[in-house]
Amino acid sequence: MELLHLHSLDFPLLHSLSKPTLSIPITHYLLHSRCRRRSTVGSVQFSSPTSCGGDVPTMTGGKMVIELVGAFNELTERMNVLSTSSSRLLFKALKLSIPILQSFPLSPDGRSPLSKALSVAMLLAHLQMDAEVISAGILREVLEAGEVTIHEIRNEIGVGTAHLLHESLRVNNIPSRIQVLDDENAAALRKFCLTYYDIRALILDLALKLDMMRHLHYLPRYQQQILSLQVMKIHAPLAHAVGTNYLSLELEDLSFQYLFPYSYLYVDTWLRSHETGGKSLIDIYKEQLLQTLKADPLLTTLVDDISVKGRYKSRYSTMKKLLKDGRKPEDVNDVLGLRVILNPKPGDNALEDGERACYRSHQLIQSLWKEIPNRTKDYITRPKANGYKSLHMAVDVSDNGKTRPLMEIQIRTTQMDRSAVGGTASHSLYKAGLTDPEEAKRLKTIMLAAAELAALRLKDFPSTNPKGIEIDQRDRVFRLLDKNGDGKISIEELTEVMEELGAPGEDAREMMQLLDSNSDGSLSSDEFQMFQKQVELVRSLEVRDDQYKKILDEKLHMADDCGLIQVYSKEFGNRLAS
Repeated sequence: MELLHLHSLDFPLLHSLSKPTLSIPITHYLLHSRCRRRSTVGSVQFSSPTSCGGDVPTMTGGKMVIELVGAFNELTERMNVLSTSSSRLLFKALKLSIPILQSFPLSPDGRSPLSKALSVAMLLAHLQMDAEVISAGILREVLEAGEVTIHEIRNEIGVGTAHLLHESLRVNNIPSRIQVLDDENAAALRKFCLTYYDIRALILDLALKLDMMRHLHYLPRYQQQILSLQVMKIHAPLAHAVGTNYLSLELEDLSFQYLFPYSYLYVDTWLRSHETGGKSLIDIYKEQLLQTLKADPLLTTLVDDISVKGRYKSRYSTMKKLLKDGRKPEDVNDVLGLRVILNPKPGDNALEDGERACYRSHQLIQSLWKEIPNRTKDYITRPKANGYKSLHMAVDVSDNGKTRPLMEIQIRTTQMDRSAVGGTASHSLYKAGLTDPEEAKRLKTIMLAAAELAALRLKDFPSTNPKGIEIDQRDRVFRLLDKNGDGKISIEELTEVMEELGAPGEDAREMMQLLDSNSDGSLSSDEFQMFQKQVELVRSLEVRDDQYKKILDEKLHMADDCGLIQVYSKEFGNRLAS
């Protein structure tokens, strides 16, 4: 394992060599207790950190600016946000939330409320939700704590965010509408949600549920089971319905783990047994297939691009297959799965060439692995009633005498894939209890219209980004802080941000002195970019600490519930907070 070496090269100095008197980096200053310093002409002198008394306060403003800038950068990088309105909306939501959340005690699951709120926001950004949904995810914890009201959020952040928060609170109360959570009632609730609630509020609630399920360990066993049953019956199928399979599969697996822990352990162990060395079978087969397809001269004349996606079947889906009809493990033919997506060359014959490319890919796969004849399904020649088109096959990938489960392969064009995943052919709505194809189609139209309306209001159109031009997220933060647009951040502008975060103006002056390398009393874009590099480093330390902690837990066998670790953790946490 490559260890983290904390030496001077990890902390590039913010100041140029023309100011040799400042030899301490911003990370050291912001991560440790702030010491009283003395200003002299042309230089800043620091007292030794070890000489500080225990009552010296931390630079709260500096810590909050690190959180503000770091969280904003990470969110917008995932979103690829282009509009100024979206940037400002997120920035305002973070400024409002960060000082409030940092003042809260730890959540029952051991996380800080700020970390919890940002985790939900990152989930929503990963799902490519708009700025209103993500800002609602950030503010949900603050709203539930009673620190702000819906009316205040509407006035300070915007009507769209306030509406989503109101809707998500209503959705959260849905399970209380029924007394018995059987299949019929659960299906009725899912249909009710899809019909009467803002689809974006549903996705916000689903992200909150996934975050909850990822940190359910602290609750008593019976509460874990009750919440997991609700998620399995209502929320996981809803996630299928709104097309967020990423959420749905993890919600199913986590619920399965808490409801049937021993069954989960058996399935998980069996799936892990199919890995070889340090590389998963899926990655090995995916690379092998992609190389074969790209090397075929005929296929390259028909298509512009070829992609191969791979996945292991989820634990919950595997369990259902293993229990169905007394099926044997070797009869579960889609534990391993690949999907070939072919983008035909443009032209009048694109549709025909795309289908020809699918059948050519089928032939090439037959030359790689042994096809199981009775598992092949041609939905291109004979599409499903809902319009679904694809070519399905199963192959035997056993080698060197080692038996492996059959691998399912789907072959389709980009148009077929779009229709299957996001169009009217999507079967996801049916999994939510909607058996009428016309009703499913109508709800899918409503979902898309809601997303388009939000994009129009926020002016988020990714296609407006000229090809080849990358948006520098660091420059975006600088422009938001440079409120008068003169190309620099003045002490007045920095003080205003600090005060909005609830920090004293003295923190702004101290931070300006530290970052202002040319001592002109303001921050240029270059000076601020150097600061942002330090922000990224500081934020990465916590992630690395979590990674190392997991490894050390496994090697040293010292769980978090160890009495000694709890004592040391509390003592160390108090020291960090002081």
